[in-house]
Amino acid sequence: MITDERMVSFINSLDPGNPDYLNELEAYARATDVPIIRTEMQSLLRFLMKMKQPGEILEVGTAIGFSALLMSEYAPEGCHITTIEKYEKRIPLARKNFKEAGKEDSITLLEGDALEILPDLNKQYDFIFMDAAKGQYIHFLPDIMRLLKPGGLLVSDNVLQDGDVLESRFAVTRRNRTIHARMRDYLYTLKHTEELTTAIIPLGDGVALSVKQNPELGEH
Repeated sequence: MITDERMVSFINSLDPGNPDYLNELEAYARATDVPIIRTEMQSLLRFLMKMKQPGEILEVGTAIGFSALLMSEYAPEGCHITTIEKYEKRIPLARKNFKEAGKEDSITLLEGDALEILPDLNKQYDFIFMDAAKGQYIHFLPDIMRLLKPGGLLVSDNVLQDGDVLESRFAVTRRNRTIHARMRDYLYTLKHTEELTTAIIPLGDGVALSVKQNPELGEH
């Protein structure tokens, strides 16, 4: 927990929740230890869907489809989501959840490793949600930058690693040191890439919001 647990609990207690089918899917995910976005991240995504009004969304990391369904629920009518998942055991369940929610036409699931799929994509997206293996974010970034529209928003979840990201690499367990180093590199790159303006927020497990420069608006 990055922020005070009592404060997070209070803020989450004000949350109005989602439609019943999403609440049921969230309960299933919690009961079966499937990683899905936290309550505070759900609230942020709902807000961003209404503020940004995206027409094309790319998600890296589907799991069982909860976050894709949540974005689809609150995005404007006609919005299309492309989501990528490589974990074979979760893919059939994600497809089932999309079908049962009546979202088959608005959500396209691509099966496989994002490192192999992203280079083959050529559509431009005005909203990209990164919620996959944290150690791969830095490797996804070149293609993400290519696919993100000028003026588009990149949302990167779980970037503070429960606070470990601020620790010395020697204070992190050996098995987590590669992920630790890559995430620090990723955050540094987001903050020092001229095309991006990035805010890192200690919400949930940390989220980075990055807006791509839009030359047509004279941004610099």
